[in-house]
Amino acid sequence: MSDSTMPDKGSKGFSRRGFIAGTGSILGAMAVAGRANAATVRSGAASSAATASVASAPITDGAHVPVLVIGTGYGGSVAALRLAQAGVDVQMIEMGMAWDTPGPDGKIFCNTLNPDQRSYWLRTKTKAPLNYFLGFPIDRDIPKYTGILDAEDFAGITVYQGRGVGGGSLVNGGMAVTPKRENFGAVLPSVDADEMYNTYYPRANAGLGVGLIDPAWFDTVDCYQFARVGRKHAQRSNFPYVFVPDVYDWDYMKREAAGTATKSALDGEILYGNNNGKKSLQKTYIAAAKATGKVSISPLHKVTTVSPSAGGGYTVVIQQLNTTGDPVATKSVTADKVFFAAGSVGTSKLLVKLKATGLLPNLNDEIGKGWGDNGNVMCGRANHIWDPTGKLQATIPCGGIDNWAAGGAFAEVAPLPTGIETYASFYLSITKNPNRAQFTYNAGTGNVDLDWQTAWKQPAIDMAKTIFDKINSTEGTIYRTDLFGTYKIWGDHLTYHPLGGAILNKATDNYGRLHGHPGLYVIDGALIPGNTSVNPFVTITALAERNIEKIIATDL
Repeated sequence: MSDSTMPDKGSKGFSRRGFIAGTGSILGAMAVAGRANAATVRSGAASSAATASVASAPITDGAHVPVLVIGTGYGGSVAALRLAQAGVDVQMIEMGMAWDTPGPDGKIFCNTLNPDQRSYWLRTKTKAPLNYFLGFPIDRDIPKYTGILDAEDFAGITVYQGRGVGGGSLVNGGMAVTPKRENFGAVLPSVDADEMYNTYYPRANAGLGVGLIDPAWFDTVDCYQFARVGRKHAQRSNFPYVFVPDVYDWDYMKREAAGTATKSALDGEILYGNNNGKKSLQKTYIAAAKATGKVSISPLHKVTTVSPSAGGGYTVVIQQLNTTGDPVATKSVTADKVFFAAGSVGTSKLLVKLKATGLLPNLNDEIGKGWGDNGNVMCGRANHIWDPTGKLQATIPCGGIDNWAAGGAFAEVAPLPTGIETYASFYLSITKNPNRAQFTYNAGTGNVDLDWQTAWKQPAIDMAKTIFDKINSTEGTIYRTDLFGTYKIWGDHLTYHPLGGAILNKATDNYGRLHGHPGLYVIDGALIPGNTSVNPFVTITALAERNIEKIIATDL
């Protein structure tokens, strides 16, 4: 890290003034920054997560199902809905919980500022994306539980993923961004842009319930003061500030602000789930799929192997888990067709292991390759005392700074909802980082490893600096150095947007069919080669809509 990014002696007084921030309460406020997000389907979404409860009886040992979908995130939910609408019975397998039952506090999800056992997947200590204050760690001990957010550690990177029915839609910031058309060729080079922008992106946005904040309301409401400061600073450095669509119910948000609805986004809820206004997949695609009567979901079930069955189709071995992650039953079922939709990491790890152990020997050598972090990197800036960002901050980001064409970076202006004034601006950047990693099977441990290196984040840092160095110069401000460690500016240790590992038209054909094993498909973010130029979940959803339409027309 260059010395130019560190506070100099002359800035010490200013930096302390600018570094005013919360204490332990800052813990999970951090990084509501922009994930790839969730939403609403035309069949009428339920108004509460509890209304999308799963089937009461999980899959039974020895069952034979026409279609088994591994995972309940964006791709899997699209596949389940469209297959059900085509008359096919679908069984969905979800490693996480159903998240349809309130806890002792009467809420399904815990507050971001007060994480409890519901917050993390099988951890005994929280691992918040922004987990330092003034250089001191502020994570806390929690009971081991099948919580909603998985901070999965690999060599060189921590990958944040949603765990539960709805996948990543449960824990992201809901920013529902369609890539600029001029950038699409670099995102999915084998896919026809016309069909995506004319048919499948509109279909995905409708299904996800995407909407845009009311600009007039944005300009006046207290809870977006932080974003208005971000806009002002961007524009004074001649960067475009753009409003970004989201899947939050903006009418509900207005009622929250007016005090006529239970606070949700205005009560620090996002990183560990949102109890009211957010349109996660539970309320949209999954609700619509369940309404067909042809989709069943088995939560707390983990697929361990998939192999060809002697009588045709595939034998799928599944462990049923308890809420401390221990297997309590093993089931063997047969599926005529299997869709891998466990997310980029989950799908890639499973396929790599199945190929290496000989259970799916005909998978090609592209399996496990092309994984990327969507160029994610985080940072904070210490603003002047006359630029307060507000005590009340909505957890839903609604805009960003676009320097993609000139500098290779788009920066989401993210909230820091600590409940106190921080005089800080916080950002999650998506960059053109070209580095790609590979998953490989480790026969000695039986695990699948990822060869990402922290040093590979440097291009992302350099691209983000094209925005923030200029803003700091214009505003006479500095980077915060207390949020990711002691005198550490960049959050270069993580990603919210894992992509790749089973690349479309390489590991699969151009519609997600896995080579060498008819009836096996990939239909999630593993298909996308490492970067979407924006938050990725709309692209994952649109690609799934495209692919499942073709598969239904030709394979069923």
